[in-house]
Parts: sequence; structure tokens; C-alpha cells
Amino acid sequence: MRNPTEVLKSLTSQSKDESYKFRRLYRNLYNPEFYWLAYKNIYANDGSMTAGADGTTMDGMSNERIERIIKSLRDRSYRPKPARRAYIAKKNSNKKRPLGIQSGDDKLVQEVVKMILESIYEPTFSNRSHGFRPNRSCQTALKQIQNTFTGANWFVEGDIHACFDSFDHHVIIDLLRKRIEDEAFIQLIWKFLKAGYMEQWEYNRTYSGVPQGSGVSPILANIYLNELDKFMEVYSEEFRKGEKRKLKSEYNALSHKMSRYRIKGREVWEELSAEERKERATVWKEAKRKQLSMTVYEPKDDNYKRIQYVRYADDFLVGVIGSKADAEKAKRDIGNFLADALKLEMSEEKTKVTHTSERARFLGYDVTVSNNQEPQKNENGRIQRCYTGVVKLLVPREKWINKLLEYGAIKVKLNEHGKERFVALHRGKLVNKSDIEILTAYNAEVMGMYNFYSIANNVYKIGRFANLMKYSMYKTYACKYKTNVHEIKRRYCVNGLFTVEYETRQGRKSTTFYRDGYKRKEVATKFDNVSELPQFSKYAKTNTLKQRVERNCCELCGKRTKELEIHQVKKLKDLKGTDDWVLTMRRMRRKTLVVCTECHQRIHSCNATMIGGEPYTQRCVRTVREGVDARPH
Repeated sequence: MRNPTEVLKSLTSQSKDESYKFRRLYRNLYNPEFYWLAYKNIYANDGSMTAGADGTTMDGMSNERIERIIKSLRDRSYRPKPARRAYIAKKNSNKKRPLGIQSGDDKLVQEVVKMILESIYEPTFSNRSHGFRPNRSCQTALKQIQNTFTGANWFVEGDIHACFDSFDHHVIIDLLRKRIEDEAFIQLIWKFLKAGYMEQWEYNRTYSGVPQGSGVSPILANIYLNELDKFMEVYSEEFRKGEKRKLKSEYNALSHKMSRYRIKGREVWEELSAEERKERATVWKEAKRKQLSMTVYEPKDDNYKRIQYVRYADDFLVGVIGSKADAEKAKRDIGNFLADALKLEMSEEKTKVTHTSERARFLGYDVTVSNNQEPQKNENGRIQRCYTGVVKLLVPREKWINKLLEYGAIKVKLNEHGKERFVALHRGKLVNKSDIEILTAYNAEVMGMYNFYSIANNVYKIGRFANLMKYSMYKTYACKYKTNVHEIKRRYCVNGLFTVEYETRQGRKSTTFYRDGYKRKEVATKFDNVSELPQFSKYAKTNTLKQRVERNCCELCGKRTKELEIHQVKKLKDLKGTDDWVLTMRRMRRKTLVVCTECHQRIHSCNATMIGGEPYTQRCVRTVREGVDARPH
């Protein structure tokens, strides 16, 4: 069998030729090496041990499992199980977001399909797209806005109504058929799209959309919305007008006058007395001061127009150098394209046209364009207006306040003047944890907030968030030990730093509350497509999981056999008890254990949960099978 990494690299090298048609992709699904690579990619994810509608997870990975999947793919009997519908709360909203949790086998197959699609399409995606892509994130999208939206007059905040639930299946398949001529592979995608979902043990068909939470959803969403990216590239070129912005007449006249004055001064400089030189220098400084106080460009220049665009998943932001009418027209044109070409609806309520002197909300940041005319020294020591037209990324005040309220770390009171006052609170959910666990939880939350907003121009405001978290931590310790904050500081503060000591195998260690400051960071923004995708280096690493299986030895009882399975747990720290397999996993410090079939059955017999006299997983399988059999063929 060919090495999967080499196959994927071959697909990537051919993808740059847009006329090339990919054939015989389906046969790659017969390669067991792809499934071991897929397992290596996803086994460490939290969702890998979340059960699908049939109760299966990544636990029990084995060569026999792979052979069974491949056999069903060969004879075309493979049918994805309906996803188990679950809901997670949306931030700052009472609404919930639906997630589709796949069965264990479907997660494996979808990961293989995702790797193939990613190798084909990733090199062709727009540099303006940042969601669900290797080496890209919210921060790279925001940094690109800061680098390219300079001087914009208007923002168009794009919002697509129920985007992931509204993708038209026929449009997705038509887009795939432009590059892929393999009907078996296309039919497999159809099966994923039409698999349906189970909710309250009832089967529901899917007529549109891709389930959020499935392995292929991110790449299918990018393939779909890449059409919007291509439309915006063409639209930007057609919108473009003029080569240079028109200078204000007063500024232009003064600049020419100063230029002539400087040239004349150079010609006669040697003939001037010290007093005359000083007088000319004074005149020059006054003219320079006046020039720096003037607006450089005409604010309404109909002969110079530009449009910029950045997208992250289904959120996008458009920056317009032009009039409000231009921005409104761009909004209408984008809405029409989405409706006509992609069968998507742009939310009229949430899609706003905002002047850049105000704040547009994008990916949790406030985005604005500075009109500051104050001259300052730049990094080269020259005095100039450093911030005119520059994009600023700001931390929204309500974001860090809402996060504190979400954690239960503060309550808001109003003083006699009606002003807000924040009062730190203890957190009951943390009181019963160990000292190091409490400190670790607070540090993780503070560093998480700082890391997300680390590129903001006013990131220093996270310091106030951290300060309130620190006093909440003091009160949590005080509640735990039934004392006061003053006593907690006396016990734990060493040289002014809150310090907790704890035992490890290497001896006694200590950790302090986060103290490295809140300095603004830069993000390395590399947007050029390269011949080798960054994940290939990850794929090329040794697959130790497969190597452990190939040793043909049970890691629990030592039995020599080829019939081995991988027992997997969600978190190593959750293992309780003194069973031999628990002690072995703790000693190995792994959440996977390669065991023989008998040992694996013994492990699960200890944990079986009965519902009405029937094992839970068996009940899941029976119920989902009934739902699958009821589906129209």
C-alpha cells in the first residue's frame, strides 16, 4: 500500500492545475494506512470519546475494525449512521447551537475523506479565507484586516443567516464535480450529507446544510464559501478606481511651496549668515507644523475607490474606500450573489454598514479606523502622523465583563451616583478542589483571555480582568479555608507573588499567579500558498499507536496475539480505582492501552451501565439501527 502522505502530496501537486480532474480517489479508502493516520489525527481530540447515536467512539481501534470498514466500502454497503444531535449554548445568547456527533467508524472515514479533500482544495483557497485552515486563525484574519483596511471609510459587517444549516446539497455536489470525476467518491459525500440525525431517539432527515461537528463539515464549508471569496476578488477589481488618492489643494500647495523653499535654501545656504540660517530654519519649522496640522487627502474623492474583504468561516468583513452609497451597493451585490449562486440568505438585521470612525464587531474584537492627526515620532525618529487611517483592534469592554460574570467571579453593583462597581466573588465550584487545581484554573482562564486579545491595541485592559480574577481567587481560597483575604495573602504570597507549592514525582514544585504582563503581541501572518501543506510534516511523524499494535503483544496481560484493540479513555486524570488496567495506564501516562480482545472485554465489563436490563451501548445500537432501517432507500 502507498504511503498516505505521499498520496496526499501527489494530490496537492496536481491541484494547482485548475483544469485537472481528479479520478480514482475512492480507491484510497481501501488503504488501511489512511485509517491509522486518521486515528492518529483525531484520537487526542476531546470529541473522539464522545459517543455517536450508536454509542460508539474511537475506543476499540484495531486492524479488524479497519478491515470491516474497508469491506463495507468495497461492496458499497457502507452507510453513515445518523449523527446524534446535541446542543451547546451560544455565547451571550439564550439560543443554542446544534451539533452533530458522529459514530466512531464515521469519524474515521470522514477524517480520511477530509484529508483527501484538503489536499485537493487547500492550495486553491483564497488568501482572504482564514476559518478551518492550517496555520490560520481568528488572529491571522484580524491581522490581515489591520494590514489591508488602512484608510477605509466604511465597513460592511457580513452575516449569513443560518449558514451551515442552509448549504444546498446540490450546490455542494456540483462544486465537487468541477474538480472530481469519481462517482463512487461523490456518492460517499452524498451519503454523509443525507445521513440525517437522531434527536430524542427519533430519526430526522437532512434536506440541506452540513452538520456542525462532523469531520468533513469544515472543508465542505470552505469549498462552498470559496465561491464567495472568488466573487469578491472579481468584485474588488471591478470596484477599483484610480491609482492615487487626491491631495487636498491647500496641503498640496503648501507642500510645493515648502519644496521650493528647501531647494532655494540649499542653493544659498553657504552664503547665509548664522542669523539668516536660523531665520530660515524657524520659517521651515513653522511651515512643517502647519503642514502636519492639515488633512492630507480629500475625504470625498470619487476618482479613487478600493474594496477589501476578509472571511473567517461564515463571518466576513468588507472595507470600502468610497462613499456610503458604494458600501450600500456592495452589501446589496454580495447579498444578491449569495442568494442567486449559493442559495444563502444574508441577514438584513445583522449585516450592517458602519462608518469606520465607529466600531464594527468582528470575531470578538472591535475594529475601527483611527482619525488621529497628532504627529509623533515613528520608529525611524521622523515626526509624522503615525495613526491617521490606521486600523485599530480593540478589546470590547462587555466581552471581559461578560466573561467574569460567566465565571461567577464578580457581581455588578451601582453606587449612589449610578456608576458600576465590580465586586469580586468566590467561586463555589472550585472551593472543593486542591490548591494547585484552583490556581491552575484561574491561570488558564486569565491566559486564555490574554492570548485571544493579545494583538489588540488596548490589550492592557485585560490587566483589569486579571486583577478582578485575582481577587476572586483570593476569596475562593478564603472560603475554602474559612478565613479572610488578608490571611490568605499572608499565607500564600512570597515576595509579593501569590505562590502555591505542590508535590510531583520529581519533588516539590511551586507555581505563581500569572505575572508576565499584558504586552501587545505580533502575529506571524504568512498567507502565501506553498507547495507542501503544513500538516504534511505532522503526518510524516512516526505513528506510535500503530507501532504499538504491530508489536503483537497485549500491554496488560503480555499475551502474544495479532488480535489487539486500543482501549482509550477521555482523560487520564479521571481514572479511578485500583484495577490493573487503571494502574497500568497511570504508570504509562497514556490515555490509550493496546490490549487483547479478552482484556478489552474485561475492562468494559467493569464499566457497563445498565438501562432497563440492557447495556447502554447495545440500546444505542438497536435504536439507531431501527432509525436507519426506517430511512427511505
